[in-house]
Amino acid sequence: MEPIIIVLIILVVLVFVALIKTIQVIPQASAAIVERFGRYTRTLNAGLNIVVPFIDSIRNRIDLREQVVPFPPQPVITQDNLVVNIDTVIYYQVTDARAATYEVASYIQAIEQLTVTTLRNIIGGMDLERTLTSREEINAALRGVLDEATGKWGIRVNRVELKAIEPPTSIQDSMEKQMRADRDKRAAILQAEGVRQSEILRAEGEKQSAILRAEGEAKAAALRAEGEAQAIRTVFESIHAGDPDQKLLSYQYLQMLPKIAEGDANKLWIVPSEIGDALKGLGGAINSFAPTGGAPAAPAAPAAPAAPAAPPRQQPPID
Repeated sequence: MEPIIIVLIILVVLVFVALIKTIQVIPQASAAIVERFGRYTRTLNAGLNIVVPFIDSIRNRIDLREQVVPFPPQPVITQDNLVVNIDTVIYYQVTDARAATYEVASYIQAIEQLTVTTLRNIIGGMDLERTLTSREEINAALRGVLDEATGKWGIRVNRVELKAIEPPTSIQDSMEKQMRADRDKRAAILQAEGVRQSEILRAEGEKQSAILRAEGEAKAAALRAEGEAQAIRTVFESIHAGDPDQKLLSYQYLQMLPKIAEGDANKLWIVPSEIGDALKGLGGAINSFAPTGGAPAAPAAPAAPAAPAAPPRQQPPID
């Protein structure tokens, strides 16, 4: 009985192992390569799959999702014989699990080496300045070459990015000095432009202020002259309306004489020649107002004999 029990246990174990090997569960976005006696049979897709135990074997399980692989910096020589280190990142996706398994031994290594050689070909035709400013052009050219070469491997290259382009240290120092000089130059130009604009605005303001001041003074002078003319016209019209005679004018003339002589600085008083006419008019006015009747005036006393005239004084010469 014991040998039979042992045989049954062995059979149960074999059946259990066979069931495990028969049922294959493939995760989503994955694929598996099945070989029968070392020869490719089929590709298992995601889900529950049945294989022949002990005859079919799983060769490789491949992830069908998009993969990101960064490559270490690679030294590349530019057209002007400068060595730059370039970091690249590849975004790829396996589209054919069979081709990725049997067409190339290691597609990751193959993509890396193809990227390095393609970069050397592309950068070798550019100088340093163009290399630093043509990332999009380099990415497009590199992606085109990689996509064409990896298509037969069952791989699609979606994107190629250059993480960094590092020129030599001496070139970096020279570039920093050049950039600093350019920034200083732009700052000096902007400052000069600001000073120039400020001076222009200040000159325009002063010009406008002078114009407005002159216009104001001209208008004020015109208004002042107009007011004086109006005052003279009013006085002239008032005088003519009052119809003054010679007596009133003579009296007004005599009233203005003290005002003419006012002032401490007046050392010399010039009597105008018209004073005689004014006095004659004033005397006539007084005589006209004198009484005509009454007692006769007393006779005048006889005049005393005149004293001998004094000799004229000599005026000192005027230098």
